[in-house]
Amino acid sequence: QVQLVPSGGGSVQAGGSLRLSCAASGYTYSRYCMGWFRQAPGKEREGVAVISATSGLVTIYADSVKGRFTISRDNARNTLYLQMNNLKPEDTAMYYCAARSDGPSGCNPYLISGDANYWGQGTQVTVSS
Repeated sequence: QVQLVPSGGGSVQAGGSLRLSCAASGYTYSRYCMGWFRQAPGKEREGVAVISATSGLVTIYADSVKGRFTISRDNARNTLYLQMNNLKPEDTAMYYCAARSDGPSGCNPYLISGDANYWGQGTQVTVSS
């Protein structure tokens, strides 16, 4: 049974930091691109960051988080991370992790658009001004 279990959400003031984690199980973690998404009330889901399978050398970030957020993965621990620095009130949203299997054309470009095989539960991030 596939599980993606996020943690690390919370409430912080603007300028603060949070680190989200997503523990994966039930599939071959290293063979999947992994990503973080968010959805604020009344808004569409947005791809925040994705990281390539295996080595994790290739990443894609939404313009709104470039320079502030860093995605990383630990294949030994089957865990995905999102370090969020200099948080802004507009970062307030429910954050989700997701996975997409790798393929001949890679998987990052598909995953950042929301085309995932697996989705985790959400973890709430609230940033106050």
